[in-house]
Amino acid sequence: MKIRSGFLNHPSSRMLNRIKAVYLYIQNNGPVSTTQLADEFGLTDRTMQRDLSILEYNGLVSSPNRGKWTTTEKKVKIS
Repeated sequence: MKIRSGFLNHPSSRMLNRIKAVYLYIQNNGPVSTTQLADEFGLTDRTMQRDLSILEYNGLVSSPNRGKWTTTEKKVKIS
């Protein structure tokens, strides 16, 4: 998954790995709520929302039904 440079100043590899894991979880289990994701990954809703914002900014997830996240049709190469 490629994250647009400039959006994050110095993303840690731990954060990027978590964001990849969140994307894959949504892809396999979606639609899911922010709270479900936060519980699954042991994060606060606010932290999860920040991760989802990164994915949304990059066009990888959307929330067509308020609060329920799904992946988009955008092609993703996971490495």
